Amino acid sequence: MTARETPAKIRKVLVANRGEIAVRILRGCREMGVRGAVIYSDADRAALPVLLADEAYRIGPAPSSESYLRAEAIVDLASAPISTARSTMASARR
Repeated sequence: MTARETPAKIRKVLVANRGEIAVRILRGCREMGVRGAVIYSDADRAALPVLLADEAYRIGPAPSSESYLRAEAIVDLASAPISTARSTMASARR
């Protein structure tokens, strides 16, 4: 990168964690003006990180092996076009 180039600004962070770690990351994002998105399982749908996040995406049922540990599903969600991700989010928050 040359002195004239400006690095791209981070606009959104996907937090693939839960609990206090996720809360701290989301608060840091908010302080920096960055949107925070989280993934959650059915068991965590009312958890604090889900409520604090700008965006929340259901990743699967309660067992971790069917949700948080499904790396391919998380990568697919993170790389999905915005319209696809938004429709996923809308159906998940119902």
